Amino acid sequence: MKAAWYSRSGIASEVLEVGELPTPEPGAGELRVRLMTSGVNPSDVKSRRARAPAWERIVPHSDGAGIIEAVGSGVPVARLGERVWIWNGQWQRPLGTAAEFIVLPAAQAVALPDNTDFAAGACLGIPALTAWQAVQLLGDVRGQTVLVTGAGSAVGLYAAQMAMAAGAEVIGTAGSAARAALARGAGITRLIDYKAEPVAQRVREMTGGRGADAVIDMDFSSTAAIVAEGALRSHGTIACYGSNQMDAIPIPFRQFLYASVSLRFFLVYDLLPQQRQLALEGVTRLLEQGCLQHAIGARYPLDQIVAAHEAVEGGLVAGNVVLDVARD
Repeated sequence: MKAAWYSRSGIASEVLEVGELPTPEPGAGELRVRLMTSGVNPSDVKSRRARAPAWERIVPHSDGAGIIEAVGSGVPVARLGERVWIWNGQWQRPLGTAAEFIVLPAAQAVALPDNTDFAAGACLGIPALTAWQAVQLLGDVRGQTVLVTGAGSAVGLYAAQMAMAAGAEVIGTAGSAARAALARGAGITRLIDYKAEPVAQRVREMTGGRGADAVIDMDFSSTAAIVAEGALRSHGTIACYGSNQMDAIPIPFRQFLYASVSLRFFLVYDLLPQQRQLALEGVTRLLEQGCLQHAIGARYPLDQIVAAHEAVEGGLVAGNVVLDVARD
């Protein structure tokens, strides 16, 4: 099979290779998917850049979509030919979705509704599941105001749509005209340019001085400061899935304590089984109902995986970056 891989961490152009690898065979409880698309997420490029490979060779990317073409023992033969999307394809495994085929446990290939194409299917494993879990951690958001940081980003765009579908009013932040346009296109009308406007002040203005009821946060290293400045109301909740600074982030403890702020951190790769099942069911339901808009910012052939990684690393694309991996 045709695949991309790296054997050492480093710069995309220096470590990524494209060539032929053996086509994997499914074992008991597994299936093989002929991949059409592979999603390129920030976590994929961060791992390639900075994390020493735990295996001799890493085929990157956790997200993708395609068609089941082989099943191992214990997997219903009726699944052959099923359109599916993949989650955790390369989580704690060496062979991800940047290839023509992937073998993985049957539960990690989820039926893709007919109204959802393969490019959108490659955006669900990390972005959509992260967004779903973030909204769930806030509890019942009906009638509440939710601040979504990075509302034009891959996760934020889904999170904003899911929060609105659950009855919330959304305030979003965006740092470029292109990402703001994506957010507006998904129905987010209250937007703050975090590079040009004082976010906490604008949130207070939009909420009558009260602050948002909750925050869905992509960068705790910067959001902690705006919460301390009043962007979140007393007894509000922050659901956080990322941070640009990973260690020793200063927390304004006094402000957080006296405001009784609740912090909910989570890692989408490591959801509890019940959380995962609810997320899969919830995202599938929204897809079937046509409730989600998908933002495919750029598509590259597998041969151009270096350019795809560079686009994600450099923040050059508004929307998800997808590889077309099926052989012509």
